[in-house]
Amino acid sequence: MYLLRVLGQLAAEVREVVRAGTPTHRRLRDRLVGIALATVGFDIVCGVLAFLFEHHQKQTQLESLGSAWFWTTTQLLTVSSNIQNPISFPGRVLDVVMEIYAITVVASLAGSLGAFLIKRGEELDAAAKAA
Repeated sequence: MYLLRVLGQLAAEVREVVRAGTPTHRRLRDRLVGIALATVGFDIVCGVLAFLFEHHQKQTQLESLGSAWFWTTTQLLTVSSNIQNPISFPGRVLDVVMEIYAITVVASLAGSLGAFLIKRGEELDAAAKAA
């Protein structure tokens, strides 16, 4: 029963974030959407750059725009893929920049969720005291 209650509360909080039920939920939603849009744009730009830097290199596996986007997406998500790392110097610099971006996004997400949990806890405590 406890697990079902916790899952129900979690579902309610997610619904509140999606519909921006309170200013706290709206701030979290706006941060999550901003991070997602920035990451998609960054992924697209990095995919094009990776293709431009690598497609003329010998023994590269980034021979098409699709393979470059696959590589950049997996690098941003997991910092590894089954495609070999770039061969050219600009491609390697791009790889490091992408890894720094990915670490920054994870830290930003953790900070945003932590700030949300603290603020939401304060709101729930204040509501419980008022009741």
